[in-house]
Amino acid sequence: MATVTRENIGLLNDKITVKVSQEDYLPNFDKAVKQFSKNANIPGFRKGMVPAGMVKKMHGPAIFGDEVLKTVEKELMGYVQAEKLDIFGQPLSLEKTAKNLDFANPEEYAFEFEVGLKPTFEVTPLENNKTTLTRYKVAVTDDMVNDELQRLQLKGGKPSESEAVSTEDDIINVTFEEADAKGNVVEGGITKENSLLVKYFTDAVQAELKGKKINDSIVIELGKSFDEQRLGWILKDLGFETGDKEAAKKHFKLTITKITLVEKRELNEEFFKEVYPADSITTEEAFRGKLKEEIAKYWDSESRNHMHNDLFEVLVHETPIELPKDFLKRWLQVGGEKPKTAEEAEKEFPGFDHQLRWTLISDKLVRDNKLEVSFEDLRESAKQKVLGYYGGAAADGAEWLDSYLDRLLQDEKFVDQTYREMITAKLFDWAETKVKVKEEEIKAEEFVNLPHKHHHHEH
Repeated sequence: MATVTRENIGLLNDKITVKVSQEDYLPNFDKAVKQFSKNANIPGFRKGMVPAGMVKKMHGPAIFGDEVLKTVEKELMGYVQAEKLDIFGQPLSLEKTAKNLDFANPEEYAFEFEVGLKPTFEVTPLENNKTTLTRYKVAVTDDMVNDELQRLQLKGGKPSESEAVSTEDDIINVTFEEADAKGNVVEGGITKENSLLVKYFTDAVQAELKGKKINDSIVIELGKSFDEQRLGWILKDLGFETGDKEAAKKHFKLTITKITLVEKRELNEEFFKEVYPADSITTEEAFRGKLKEEIAKYWDSESRNHMHNDLFEVLVHETPIELPKDFLKRWLQVGGEKPKTAEEAEKEFPGFDHQLRWTLISDKLVRDNKLEVSFEDLRESAKQKVLGYYGGAAADGAEWLDSYLDRLLQDEKFVDQTYREMITAKLFDWAETKVKVKEEEIKAEEFVNLPHKHHHHEH
């Protein structure tokens, strides 16, 4: 009779030994040999007439090894289920070399495996309101509304070609040519076409560009001509890394090839209707009000994401969970699609550990609080995604929408991702009620510069 024994070898780390003797695997071996001789194609024998001895001679070791391992696996899995062991991944074999399995001398074989056990834990940060989080309220200023208004007026404006650069809202097409500080073009240097808004440049360069005509040139040093964010874009466009400090010191000769003046849209009903087709806005005041509302909505959702990120970090770092680290590192080495070295596993472990803790915590919270997403909710969410993508109200109720959704909901990857997003959102909505939330007013630029924890849950 097969026996299975288990001993503890470390924190949440057990060794399971499976012993099988001949009566456990020999009947299966004989069956497998018979089966093989029925189906084997061996030259000189009719199909189904190959003698068992012949099969054993040619394929015995392979079939024997297979059957012993199958028997061991069946015993191991039966034990894990019967004992209700909650394990990570799969049991790992501790056999470093292949056993000498000899079908001519069948005997008792012992196989050793190790398993990592999932810990039991409590999500302490959510107990009796002990965690306090900040929800930032970004104040929407008149300047923000003005900027957005101008952006929309330009976006919908009429372009016309112009003789000379006159305003910061002009678009100029330029050729970048690598040069020295005096503007002498470097032989074999970088050349690149680009089109930029005049206002993308620093004030000093803007002043130099004003009044320039087609075919006029100026010489710039990259790092001194753009703010940090735009400098990053330009460097990338010229083929450098966005943070390349040396490249930022390079000079380029800029030659203007085209100047486009955009005539801003008038603030009238036709324009308001174009921007917000679903609202009947008739006055500039109402339009500004709507813009303010939309900007506030955007910052509100950003602030909520920020708070959820903070909550995620608190849960992952402050929930006391013991993990069988050594086992998990070994599992990282062999559990993936291709084996990893101990060094690679060591390097990947912190990220893996983080993600694993989150999986354990979120699974537990979803299970303990019976959070669920129904198929109807999932379909509705998918519908909103599609409508958002195809521009909203017009498509609702259209016949193609239903058949499109049916197709989409047969795509396992899409369903899985949508489900994960929704259950995560549900989990955060629920968890938010278990912490203290204090509101804090903040300016948009301060909010953007808040220290950001670097990783994102699936949200």
